[in-house]
Amino acid sequence: MTLHDWIDELCDALDIETEVDEGLILDLARDAAHNVERVAAPITTYLLGYAAALHEADPVRLEALAAAATELAEKFGASAAKEDTEDYEEYVETVDPVDV
Repeated sequence: MTLHDWIDELCDALDIETEVDEGLILDLARDAAHNVERVAAPITTYLLGYAAALHEADPVRLEALAAAATELAEKFGASAAKEDTEDYEEYVETVDPVDV
């Protein structure tokens, strides 16, 4: 079974008809997983789908929504990386070299 087959079967099971840009969805899932945490991927893509439904999103609007979510994930990741660096630098300042 291919991804396209899975998508077709899933749409049938969910009783929906839609075109899926799997590249867009997978890219967003990757960005959320890498910049936030792994479990953020399915939640992020679910919320993108929910937002798309609420906004009756056409493909262009869907891309804009996904871009906004990706940008947020990247900012979140940059912020977390900065905090980790600051925590490490603070820890290094408190370590006595004699104890190491």
